[in-house]
Amino acid sequence: MSQNKPWIDQYAAGVPAEVGTLKYNSVADMLLTACDKYKDQPSFENFGKSITYGELDQLSAQFAAFLQSKFKTGDSIALMMPNVLQYPIAVLGVLRAGMVVTNVNPLYTPRELKHQLNDSEAKAIVVIENTACTLAEVIEETGVETVITATIGEMIGGIKGGLMNFVIKHVKKMVPAFSIAGTITFKQALNQGKMLKHTDVERSLDDIAFLQYTGGTTGVSKGAMLTNRNLVANVAQVEHWIKSEINDAQEVVITALPLYHIFALTANCLTFSTYGAHNILITNPRDMKGFVKELSKHQFTVMTGVNTLFNGLLITEGFKDLDFSKFKFTLGGGMAVQKDTALRWKEVTGSTLAEAYGLTETSPAACINPIPLKEYNGTIGLPLPSTDCQIQDDDGNPLGVGEPGELCIKGPQVMLGYLKRPDETSKTIVDGWLKTGDVACMDEKGYFKIVDRKKDMILVSGFNVYPNEIEDAACLHPHIVECAAVGLKDEKSGEIVKLFVVKVTECDLDEAAVKAHCRDNLTGYKVPKIIEFRDDLPKSNVGKILRKDLRE
Repeated sequence: MSQNKPWIDQYAAGVPAEVGTLKYNSVADMLLTACDKYKDQPSFENFGKSITYGELDQLSAQFAAFLQSKFKTGDSIALMMPNVLQYPIAVLGVLRAGMVVTNVNPLYTPRELKHQLNDSEAKAIVVIENTACTLAEVIEETGVETVITATIGEMIGGIKGGLMNFVIKHVKKMVPAFSIAGTITFKQALNQGKMLKHTDVERSLDDIAFLQYTGGTTGVSKGAMLTNRNLVANVAQVEHWIKSEINDAQEVVITALPLYHIFALTANCLTFSTYGAHNILITNPRDMKGFVKELSKHQFTVMTGVNTLFNGLLITEGFKDLDFSKFKFTLGGGMAVQKDTALRWKEVTGSTLAEAYGLTETSPAACINPIPLKEYNGTIGLPLPSTDCQIQDDDGNPLGVGEPGELCIKGPQVMLGYLKRPDETSKTIVDGWLKTGDVACMDEKGYFKIVDRKKDMILVSGFNVYPNEIEDAACLHPHIVECAAVGLKDEKSGEIVKLFVVKVTECDLDEAAVKAHCRDNLTGYKVPKIIEFRDDLPKSNVGKILRKDLRE
């Protein structure tokens, strides 16, 4: 039995099963259409500085001209920034220049950054100064030809922007010293581009638009090749789901999740831009007091986030006193939405937390709960239009209602494959079905519920963490014989990493030293929070470490 488009629910019955012919030829075409239609409307705002859609058009054209003076169509350009105004300008500039965006997590360690820059063959990188020291360590070992530095206050401009940069660099000491020869600033790149002519390159729906790096369903970081078709289709699919609640040029969207992550990239940067929405960029959502202060300045209508973000807001002073009178809906994804969080969120904001589901490999949306959702239901919702979801057993056979198995997905949003990894692609996409690695089941109304994650992947604050990568990094330490990483439940981040370590006999290796070593080789959220030393680790008869025994 194939659970294809189970449009049993009354809500789903009113949504087209197919998205039909796509309206745009590329992501750039889609965004430029919005820039023309809403040219006098605010597009993105950061620290009180707003740019209109018309200004986004103009500035991205300048950046495109700069890139075209140095690189060719199809080249990969890396963007390593938090949520600042330079990000949407750079994204649209790269795309209209006919090049490929490769998003980079600013929290990466030198080892992780080097891998992605080389794997994606990035020719240039736009990097926020706060993390340029990481790039400086590996730049000579990559093929990057041009480094463009950005600062948080740069696009804010005026006295305010200058003062912000001074405080960040000299008072708060948030910009570690770095030395990279021949860098230029983002503003300088724009000024150079202003003096040049650019040509909007026509790209087809089947051309790659983004390289989004992910662990996939197993293993180390891989570049998911997302085409223009994948992203344009996913935006169209989501539009069918939310259009009854959205008004053109009237929505104020809170964008706290990083735009380099596929969730915020597609939902906030792309989808809401097609409606002429006003995106409020939150650069540091971990500063909850500052986040709430920023929220108090806006009558926001939509918010996206992960469970830990919602939890953090709920316990922050002043959040309950905000004006929620215009608040329409909240979309949660990236990790499971917990029932307690959802109930408290509804009580405080009046908005039901609607859970969605997706992967980097599905651009990302595959299932979403009805919008607006009356009450939290503990499911990830229904498949989007033009999306087939099926629960399969280990042999690829479809399972029936209520039977748990691996969630598999078909649809126009499914990636082209993993860059340079045909073997990994063939393991992940089988007979047209994307094997998600997540165990789920479907109820009699067609709603899907995630039961557990297949294999051993750990989910920390919405980010995939893979035991193999942690173990490989930890075992670089000369005093670690072997180790195993598992996930433990955590109220704050969903899960944390615990590392079991077998060390060299009679060495003085302790917990602090292991954590310090891991911090040198892994992004912060991947670093184990708990270290347990053991004389040996449980193994199978062929010598494979049994992580399931350690979890138990």
